[in-house]
Amino acid sequence: MDDQSLLRYSRHLLLNEIGIEGQERIRRARMLLVGAGGLGSPAAIYLVAAGIGRLVLFDDDRVDLTNLQRQILHTTERIGQPKAGSAAIALRALNPQVQIEARATRITAENLAPLLADIDVVLDCSDNRITRYAVNRACVAAGVPLVSGSANVFAGQLAVFDFRSSDSPCYACLFPEASGEDESCAITGVFAPLTGVIGALQAGEALKLLCQIGTSMSGQLLAVDGLGLEFRRLRFGRDPHCTVCAPEATKRR
Repeated sequence: MDDQSLLRYSRHLLLNEIGIEGQERIRRARMLLVGAGGLGSPAAIYLVAAGIGRLVLFDDDRVDLTNLQRQILHTTERIGQPKAGSAAIALRALNPQVQIEARATRITAENLAPLLADIDVVLDCSDNRITRYAVNRACVAAGVPLVSGSANVFAGQLAVFDFRSSDSPCYACLFPEASGEDESCAITGVFAPLTGVIGALQAGEALKLLCQIGTSMSGQLLAVDGLGLEFRRLRFGRDPHCTVCAPEATKRR
């Protein structure tokens, strides 16, 4: 680590739980982030500011005026540009030491699977269940930890699925694939600072997984009420009949 890096990351180096060893783990980390919107913006900013080695970012959408109330990676000048490219511009300006790979394509289990052999942690910052289920299936199959977040109206959720452990539940254990439909924030609205809170928490959990510090959120759902400023932890276990991670399901793959 050179002098500039020692200075840039000095506030992490002062933390006993991180220090030089932890920062080196962060520097070597390869993360994949799905969605450069309300959650993905703060998550990516904190990961890149922390000095991760490489960030692969997926988003097939374009910057729209309605995004700018909460999607802090983007600017008025970049309206109409692909979000992946807009995000890359902001992130490279923040920390040129980080390798940013921007992909302006929709994520699927098929195009995600080949990448995961070279990824340490996946952050799902998407806004729809089809994508969340696809990301979950790919991470289960590859045994890669997944940090999932969502925010709508004044309600936010955060969950960690550490598939390095054979008994970890998955996203489909918590929300079965036939459990309901999405409510788009284009219809319901969303409180802008709440997306920042959840996205920042996702980045924090991903860094904790990398540095192997703190208490694992695996098997827990953090529910955030942004209007009443209440946080609740709900514990859940693996569904023995899960269509994704149950033994019968994994044998069929």
